[in-house]
Amino acid sequence: MKTLTLQRCIVLAGIMLGGLPVAVHADDAWPSRTIAMVVPFPPGGVADTVARPVAQAMSRELRQTVIVENKAGAGGAIGMAQVAKAAPDGYTVLMSLSSLTTIPEADKILGRQSMFQLSQLKPIARFTADPTVLVVRADSPWQTVKDFVAAARSKPGAYSYSSSGNYGTMHVPMEMLKASANIRVLHVPYTGAGPAVMGLLSGQVDAISTGPASVVQHIKAGKLRALAHWGNAPLASLPNVPSLKEAGYPVEYAQWSGLFVPAATPEPIVARLREVARKVADDPAVRNTIGTAGSPILYMDTPEFQAYVADDAKKMKDVVQKIGKVE
Repeated sequence: MKTLTLQRCIVLAGIMLGGLPVAVHADDAWPSRTIAMVVPFPPGGVADTVARPVAQAMSRELRQTVIVENKAGAGGAIGMAQVAKAAPDGYTVLMSLSSLTTIPEADKILGRQSMFQLSQLKPIARFTADPTVLVVRADSPWQTVKDFVAAARSKPGAYSYSSSGNYGTMHVPMEMLKASANIRVLHVPYTGAGPAVMGLLSGQVDAISTGPASVVQHIKAGKLRALAHWGNAPLASLPNVPSLKEAGYPVEYAQWSGLFVPAATPEPIVARLREVARKVADDPAVRNTIGTAGSPILYMDTPEFQAYVADDAKKMKDVVQKIGKVE
């Protein structure tokens, strides 16, 4: 019996999946054309910061161009839905953040039809997992998280924070802190982490919770100040910043980034992407670029990442239900 080539396996996988359209022919070797890596947020955020060096390294490994396409909107749901509904042919992949697990549940709470379901996407690899950081402008009067909480308690609703969108990775952790500290701070959603950080820098809002990679350069430049983080261990990029738990607020949240494909993507392509992702995560140039930006590589291979995403979805379901509807 002849050994099946990758492209023949892909065709057979498509047939076994019920005739699903797979845009790979028996005489094509995958990948034979450009791959689009969709980032469901504007440039400047954590997902974009991770995606660009990863895409560049994947291009070298696959000997085919991998381009980053920023598809922002609806807190990331537009770009996520685009990949969830894309042809499962390996030519459209997703670099997402953990808001992927909260959006479908949030849609239920809001009584609207979700643009996608988590089951429509298959996890391939996790690249980073950072606790979000509570940040204010350097010229603010708050030196600690207790200062911020005290001010918010003294003037309920007088202060505000920006986010990348409702129920996203910058909204959820702040709502967790608000509940724990019993404070009321106005939520101002933007279209992504980059614009949300600019909202803080320009004085439109008073605080932000975001991944270190979005703000480390501004903290080092003396424009922003980190008050605390949502982790349970010191941050490599901000080692002197205490955790919220240390300050007396028992909340924890991690903003992870990971690679996904449409759920029906044939196993040979999934296996190849898994192999490439593992090599990319070990690439010194990638590790240095992402680490310097403030997010050290915390790689997780496909089986572990699939279990991680499923567990995170269960946890976030409870959190989102407690947050309830956004006013």
